[in-house]
Amino acid sequence: MCIQKTHLQNPELQKTHLQSKSTEYNIKNNSKSMGLGSYWGEVLDVLQEIIPVYDKVNSCISFGKDSEHRNKAIQGKVKNGDKILDAGSGFGNMSKTALDATDGEVEIMLYDPLLPMIKNTNRLFKKKPEATCGVFEHVPFKSQQFDVVLSGYSLRDAISLNTAISEIHRVLKDGGKWIIVDLGKPDEPIARFGVSFYLKLILPIVAYAAGGKLGLKFAALHKTYKLWPKNKKLESMLLEKFSSVEFEKDMMGGAIMVTAHK
Repeated sequence: MCIQKTHLQNPELQKTHLQSKSTEYNIKNNSKSMGLGSYWGEVLDVLQEIIPVYDKVNSCISFGKDSEHRNKAIQGKVKNGDKILDAGSGFGNMSKTALDATDGEVEIMLYDPLLPMIKNTNRLFKKKPEATCGVFEHVPFKSQQFDVVLSGYSLRDAISLNTAISEIHRVLKDGGKWIIVDLGKPDEPIARFGVSFYLKLILPIVAYAAGGKLGLKFAALHKTYKLWPKNKKLESMLLEKFSSVEFEKDMMGGAIMVTAHK
């Protein structure tokens, strides 16, 4: 089942508050912490602009693999009765996958910095899950509250990756899981060059074909990819907090499906 309460606020007030948080986390963590830092505000603006074509373009630029990767990551790892936080939920695609895998017998909280994303969930859910706005670096829930945290194509956009990892670890119950689906940054130089080449030069063409002028905004993906750690580095960062990590790769390491166990 899904709870239908929604805790949302005025979009402009919310945006101003979140951008001030971006500055705060960037100052605190400076160059020592991986993440988007001061670039986060620009990415937030882009994400808000591309909402009308977001899912269509994502499907095209991933060659339809986005849905496959979500299913593969979640299958068998979410069970009836789980309390789930969908961190960086967007429209709630990860949550919908979890609902389908459990016949709807889970409790979901959508959590995203963009109010318009959360408000556009009608096509996925018969009953809207509970939802609230915020960032990875300051999750507004008590410690050890969730059985599972889902992050689909969102962790890469964290302001401070170290802080985000600590916060997700904090809100997970003992024995809980963090399921991450995202772009991967291959450790092998040739594969890494191939993924970077695609994101920088080919992706804008595919995105334009799928989404018109708005599709061109997806070019911002390349810079978020440049600031994203290599796969082995990400795994080691997760292992600093989590007891074990399952790390699956696809598309030459350019796509990752990760389960971090608390």
